[in-house]
Amino acid sequence: MQEKTKNMIITIGFITILFSVFIINLFMEDKQISTSERRKLTQFPEVTMQKIANGEVTKNLEKYAVDQFVARDFFRGIKSFYSINIFRQKDNNNLFEKDGKIYKIEYPLKVKNIEMSANKINEICDNYLQGMNIYYAIIPDKNYYLQNDEHLTMDYEELKEIMENKLDIKYIDIWQDLSLNDYYNTDIHWRQEKLESVVNTIKRNMNLKDVGTDYEVKSVGDFYGTYYGQLGIQVPPDEMYILTNHIIDNCTTYNYETKKKSKIYEKSNSTDKYDIYLSGATPIISIENPEAKNKKELLLFRDSFGSSIAPLFVDNYSKITLIDIRYISSKILSEYINFNNQDVLFLYSSLVLNQNILK
Repeated sequence: MQEKTKNMIITIGFITILFSVFIINLFMEDKQISTSERRKLTQFPEVTMQKIANGEVTKNLEKYAVDQFVARDFFRGIKSFYSINIFRQKDNNNLFEKDGKIYKIEYPLKVKNIEMSANKINEICDNYLQGMNIYYAIIPDKNYYLQNDEHLTMDYEELKEIMENKLDIKYIDIWQDLSLNDYYNTDIHWRQEKLESVVNTIKRNMNLKDVGTDYEVKSVGDFYGTYYGQLGIQVPPDEMYILTNHIIDNCTTYNYETKKKSKIYEKSNSTDKYDIYLSGATPIISIENPEAKNKKELLLFRDSFGSSIAPLFVDNYSKITLIDIRYISSKILSEYINFNNQDVLFLYSSLVLNQNILK
């Protein structure tokens, strides 16, 4: 009798929890964004007979239910805690934490993707950049600097070798200018205030004058990076800084997509605080320096790492145009850019090259 009563209580309790969660989800207002994951959340899908027939509604409803589930971050945190601390898994969804820093496993090296990324760079050089001074540099992901760790990593030396064999342009090696502490603990990106050595190496190889620019370092507060939201466990946030001076303050930017002018550092409503650098991801954006003593221009083919380093080159150029061919086809670049004897730098992270997402 006692066993029957116990089972009944457990059953009723379980049904009550399920019903309560259903009611709360039913009446709770949908969230537009996830601050912890820094992304937009799936909204209730449009329902039409065609979408019902092809299964699109069912698929989108599943995504909607997962994204809008009550206390979602709390349950994600519990899953991560049990995966790592109880079940002793080495990672959770390819993410792991060590000494207060979060990493993402990038393995293996995808040779075909590296080759295709190099071929895309060659295609751009052949189509637009004949006769120009062209350089390239590779940004290693922070796993490269993680010593004595048992997690798998890509073969970085093979990556560099493939790129060197495929590209007939000058390579700038910046790997020795970086260390683990030059990256955010909770994010993929490097820290702008740590890039002095990288900038000097690039300038020296591109025969740019070192004008001895001084910067004011300003804090913009706590930064919860991409990995922080994805891993779902508590680690201290980073503090984000920006480097500025009178030259940077007087520069203006032009976003070719929104057709709007702005400043180099502009706070936005984005869920990604890293977007303070040049307003975040965009196909083409230019920086104009009215105080430039020459008419030199730079074309910077880049991924998101380029947003934070580009302002540190404005003292050498009257105009810098940043091009992100993850978001625009390289075949139509001449519709937006006048290619005319600019300096050219291809600056890509090892992660982007390994994913082959250049168009």
